[in-house]
Amino acid sequence: MHVLVTGAAGFIGSHLVERLLARGDTVTGLDDFDPYYDRARKEAHLEDARRRGSADQPGDRLRFLELDLASDDLGTAVDGVDAVVHLAAIPGVRGSWGESFEPYLRNNVLATQRLLEALAARPDALFVYGGSASVYGDAAVDRVTESFLPAPHSPYGVTKLAAEHLVHLYRLVHGRPSLSLRIFSCYGPRERPDKAIQKFLTAAREGRGIEVYGDGSQQRDFTFVGDIVSGIVAALEKAPVGETINLARGKTETLRTVVETIQALTGGALDVTYKPSEAGDVRVTHADIGKARALLGYEPSVDLAEGIAAQWAEVQAEQA
Repeated sequence: MHVLVTGAAGFIGSHLVERLLARGDTVTGLDDFDPYYDRARKEAHLEDARRRGSADQPGDRLRFLELDLASDDLGTAVDGVDAVVHLAAIPGVRGSWGESFEPYLRNNVLATQRLLEALAARPDALFVYGGSASVYGDAAVDRVTESFLPAPHSPYGVTKLAAEHLVHLYRLVHGRPSLSLRIFSCYGPRERPDKAIQKFLTAAREGRGIEVYGDGSQQRDFTFVGDIVSGIVAALEKAPVGETINLARGKTETLRTVVETIQALTGGALDVTYKPSEAGDVRVTHADIGKARALLGYEPSVDLAEGIAAQWAEVQAEQA
C-alpha cells in the first residue's frame, strides 16, 4: 500500500510513518513544519523513518515533501497513493481563542478541504481523518459513544468537527471512501512539548516545579501513542467506510494520578502549583471503544505507568 501521511513530522504522524515502513508499505510523508513548536524537534522525529525508508532501496519506500496543505499545489503529494491518513492540524485548545483562531481555520479546515479536492484524481483512495475527542466538548462525563451529539468547548474543537464534516460530505456527494477516527489524549515518546505529561516529565528531569490547570481532579482518557497507531493501521486495513470511531484506552485517570505516577517513576517529589482552569478546558474525556473493538479489532495494551515510563526514558535520553 502507498500511504500519504500528513503531519508526518509530528507526534503521532512520525510514529505512524515508522510503523507503515516496518510493515513494508510505501509512504509519502508531508509536513509544513508549522512553528507551533521547534522545527529541530520535528526533524529529529523523522530520523529513524528516513533511515528505514532508505535502508534497502534508497528513495523507494519513503519520500518526504515539505508542503503547505492550505496553499501549495498538492498534485505531487497525492500522486499514486492508495490511502491518506490526514493528521496535519494546528493543535491546542487554549491557543485557539481570539485572533489566534484564523490559523486554526486555515490549517484545520481549509487544508482539509484542499486535500480532499486534490484527491479527485485518485477516486478510490481511502481517506482516514485524524479527528479529535475535543468535538465532544464538556457535556459528557460518562463514556461517550460515537452517536453522542458533538458540542465542542473550544474554537479548536469547532475546527476539528468542521473538518470531520467535510470528510463525510465528500464521501456522500463525491463518493470519496473515508472514515474518521476521534483520538483521545494521546501521550508517549515525542509528545508535543506543550502537552501535560511531556511538560511534567521535562520539569522532573530539570528539577523544576509544574503548573496544573484546575484542581487535578479532571479526568482524561490517556492513550499511548503506540495503541493509537495500531488503531490507525487497523483502519487502513479494514477500511470501514463511512464510520466515525473513537480511539482511546477506554479508561480515565486524573491529573493527580499522573503526577503521582511521575513522582514514583522519577523518584522525586514534584512541586505542584494548581491554577484556575483556562477557557476551553474540559472536566472529563472518557471514550466507549466498543465500536473500535468490533470494527477494527482494536485492543489498547499499554497502561499509564508503562506508557509514562517509555516517555520518561526518551525525556532522559534528550538530556544525554
